[in-house]
Amino acid sequence: MILRTASSSFLLLVASLVAALPALAADDGHSLYAEHCAACHGGQRLGGTGPALIPETLKRMRGPVVSKVISGGRAATQMPSFSGVLSEAEIAALADYIKTPLANKPDWTETDIAASRSMADDYESVDAPKFSADPLNIFLVVETGDHHVSVLDGDTFERLDRFATPFAVHGGPKFTPNGRFVFIMSRDGWVQKYDIWALQEVGRVRAGLNSRNIAISKDGRWLAVANYLPNTLTILSTADLAVERVFDVTDKGGTPSRVSAVYQAPTRDSFVLALKDVAEIWEIATDPNAEPVYEGYVHSREKGMVEALPSSKGLFARRRIATSEPLDDFFFDPDYRNLIGATRGGSKGVVVNLNVGREIAQLPLPGMPHLGSGISWMRDGKRVMATPHLKESKLSVIGIDDWSVVGTIKTEGPGFFLRSHENSPYVWADVFFGPNKDAMHVIDKQSLQIVKTLRPAPGQTVAHVEFDRYGKYALVSVWEDDGAVIVFDAKTLEEVRRLPMRKPSGKYNVWNKITFSDGTSH
Repeated sequence: MILRTASSSFLLLVASLVAALPALAADDGHSLYAEHCAACHGGQRLGGTGPALIPETLKRMRGPVVSKVISGGRAATQMPSFSGVLSEAEIAALADYIKTPLANKPDWTETDIAASRSMADDYESVDAPKFSADPLNIFLVVETGDHHVSVLDGDTFERLDRFATPFAVHGGPKFTPNGRFVFIMSRDGWVQKYDIWALQEVGRVRAGLNSRNIAISKDGRWLAVANYLPNTLTILSTADLAVERVFDVTDKGGTPSRVSAVYQAPTRDSFVLALKDVAEIWEIATDPNAEPVYEGYVHSREKGMVEALPSSKGLFARRRIATSEPLDDFFFDPDYRNLIGATRGGSKGVVVNLNVGREIAQLPLPGMPHLGSGISWMRDGKRVMATPHLKESKLSVIGIDDWSVVGTIKTEGPGFFLRSHENSPYVWADVFFGPNKDAMHVIDKQSLQIVKTLRPAPGQTVAHVEFDRYGKYALVSVWEDDGAVIVFDAKTLEEVRRLPMRKPSGKYNVWNKITFSDGTSH
């Protein structure tokens, strides 16, 4: 009798523990997130150096996919594998936690943006640069190791300033057309304005909660911010960072989408948006006198012909272009008439003609092409473009006249960035992923042959090249916390100088960016 009573009590205890498992798992998920994820993805799961981890941004990762990513990491990103750190049960608990909706749906309205705006009290405008260096040959070096930017003289490579940025700068800085002001965006949506002439911050504003990149209008008056969260495009005044307009981004059927990127199309006087979740491309006019824009083309049964559907006209008029699938990574030809788009997980490129508003060709581009880092140049009298692949050890070279693949360059591993200059005979390609991450290939533009492989920092990640305005020097990053920027003679390929830096990611030359140099991504 006593034994039966003890057994019954034991079974009741087990049953109560089993019933409590979901609650325990939820608590474990929260604590595991705080310990292993919050530093990159934010304490509230709204994003930091990594993306927001909430259902709104994970809707494509169904079922066991989230657990698989936690366990094995994610190719071509900074997401590590936790299979050797967490047990299967802990990974499952963590996956369940990040798929749980937030108590309140995150939003960030025009009022919120305006309230976040802060202008520097000590900022003093100047009539001329405070330094003697060429203001159009300045480099900005983003140092992600401690969230700073170094300002370098592009002739002497002396540091003119080093200033703090918002946490986790993401995407390239954008310069006003005269090269004086620069705008820098962080992954959590902060936009910082800095006066290069005065070497001083002007102000900052939070334009979104989880953002991807920024673009400046042709006339320099407007700054567009692409947001993952909320699903918006924010347009700011470059003069004072005031909110001008916020677009809620949905397709024609009302399905919301993250904005993967926004680009300036200077020949079109517009912004072009890549959308992550819907099969549309958006174009936003930045010319106040813009002619009517069109919502693509449709076939008219009544007229038996293709006809354009007008949408609106003037400043910020929106045009939708339907695509066969979502395209979230773009490359533009030099006159911005055509773009090549791809999905990050896709195996092909799609050519979209922006004039007629439809797809006109497809390209076989397996291995996850990174079109955003593509560049173009003239080869044998014809223009070609090249793109690295994030999952394959090669570069694809494409003829823009007929959209054919004209060459494939084998590399020592998947790469992330390509760079060149109109005055250089070479393309520089890093090998960002894999065991040969310390390699930098230098490729002849005409023969498409690797002429030299540099290894300036054996065993360390070597990436991202930027040239000075004349194409005389090429600057290379040693992408480590105790890293450096290495200056090479772009003709002899010999090292000239090495500048210690804290994990320098991107380097941006004022002239190359404001003139849309052939050798730099736009």
